[in-house]
Amino acid sequence: MKRFVGSLWLFAGVLGAGEREAVLGLWHTPPDAKNGAAIVEIRQKGEGLSGRIVWLEKPLYPPDHPAAGKPKVDLENPNPRLRTRPILGLEILTGFRWDGKKWVDGEVYDPVSGNTYRATVTPESHDRLRLRGYVGMPLFGRTEVWTRVERLPESQSALLPSP
Repeated sequence: MKRFVGSLWLFAGVLGAGEREAVLGLWHTPPDAKNGAAIVEIRQKGEGLSGRIVWLEKPLYPPDHPAAGKPKVDLENPNPRLRTRPILGLEILTGFRWDGKKWVDGEVYDPVSGNTYRATVTPESHDRLRLRGYVGMPLFGRTEVWTRVERLPESQSALLPSP
């Protein structure tokens, strides 16, 4: 009986570890008006998570922009020294810790607005996660559902800067 109970605890630990790692990989975000959709790669960083933009639906400035045809940069960043960073390759998820059910105490940076929000990441299934960005309390925020993709579209994979 002890062996059976011990096996159950070990099995439960393996399932928990799988949930923890379920958010690792490539995730398609909902489109925004400025950049369209994006793909974010979420990786383990120490005990936490990090996520960077690895694909943009609209990676170049449109013809009516002063920088037409050039790769988009972090123009809305509140720090003027960071406004020349390329959006493609930009780390937007940082500082998360696993609480047993979801990733909490992290931050998400929104390059469209230049704002950084507190955030949680919750795995819903193998192919879906919920990212909640908020100010103050999670009650005052917005949730996005991201869907898993297996690989980057060929059109931009060569443009991606190395981490």
